[in-house]
Amino acid sequence: MAISLYTQYYPGHDTCWVDAVSVRHALLALLAEGPKYGLQLREEFVERTGEVWPLNVGQVYTTLQRLERDGLVESDDAAEPGPQKGFRITDGGALELSGWLRTPPDLSLPPRDELVIKVLVAVRLPDVDVHEVIQVHRRYLVELMQQWTRLKEDEAGADLGLSLAVDAELFRLDSVIRWLDTADGRIRRATVDPPDPAPAAAGPLPKMRRRVGGRR
Repeated sequence: MAISLYTQYYPGHDTCWVDAVSVRHALLALLAEGPKYGLQLREEFVERTGEVWPLNVGQVYTTLQRLERDGLVESDDAAEPGPQKGFRITDGGALELSGWLRTPPDLSLPPRDELVIKVLVAVRLPDVDVHEVIQVHRRYLVELMQQWTRLKEDEAGADLGLSLAVDAELFRLDSVIRWLDTADGRIRRATVDPPDPAPAAAGPLPKMRRRVGGRR
C-alpha cells in the first residue's frame, strides 16, 4: 500500500520527510528486537510507521554507518557492505534508545512554519488580500483532512501504526485550520479597531526572551 498524502507544511529533513534523528533512534528500536539486515530495517520501518513516511535504503545505510561509528551498533565484520550485512545493537545503543524514548523533544521554540511565515508576510503587503491567502490555504487543509479521514475509514482500522499516524496528522491539520481561523479573525478586528500607537520609548528596550519553558 503506497500513501501519497504528504503536506507541504512539514519542515524539510534530509532527503525524506523523516527527521534524521528519528530515523537514527527508530533503527535502534528495531535492532533492539534482534540482529537485522539493512534492507530488512528499511522495510520494517516503513511497515511500523503505517507506510506514511518514505525512507530510502541509502539513508538507512548512511545512518547505520554513523551508528556503528558512534559505537551504538555492530556489524558482521566478515560480510561485505550490502543487503547481506547484518547489524545488532550494542549496550551503548540500548542506553541511547532508552534515554531518547524518555526525553521530551525541545518544543520551547516554535518551528519555522512556512504557512505561518506566509501569513505574517502577507498581512504587511499593501496589494495582497491576506484573508484570501488564508482561505486558499484553509480550503487546501480541509481537503487534506477529508483525504486522511477517508484513508482512516478505508484502511487504517486494521493497521495500528497507520491509525496512530493518521490520528496525529488529523489533529495537526485541525490545529492549523483553527490557527488560520483565529488569525483571520484577529486581523479583521485589528483592521476595524486598530490598536493605539505605542508611545515613544524613553530608551532602548530590553531584549525579550522568546523561548518558553527554558531556564532564565
